[in-house]
Amino acid sequence: MTLRELINFVDSEQYSDNALYQELRETKPEYGSSRHIQVKLIDGEIAITNAHVGSLGDILTYPIDVEPDLKISKVQLLDTILHELSSNGFSESEESDFWSDFDNLQKAKIVR
Repeated sequence: MTLRELINFVDSEQYSDNALYQELRETKPEYGSSRHIQVKLIDGEIAITNAHVGSLGDILTYPIDVEPDLKISKVQLLDTILHELSSNGFSESEESDFWSDFDNLQKAKIVR
């Protein structure tokens, strides 16, 4: 299952006040990479990796690999990924500015 499929699976009403969820729902998938979002249990905490690599459209297409022993519902999975993508602490305006600039190729070249 990709992040896009997971987003389409959950009840969108439940996330109506989540700006990042809304942004992801409206983003067109780009199919620009073959990375995977990794979900593992590390020291009793769910850890998400590869959720920040690539454009927002790329991230939507990444398959989600959940550790086989980790029992997590799809809603819990999406909540955890959204929490990771929001970097736990952005204000709404900071989050909006971040995602607005995410596809800025000039900045991407500087960072990479």
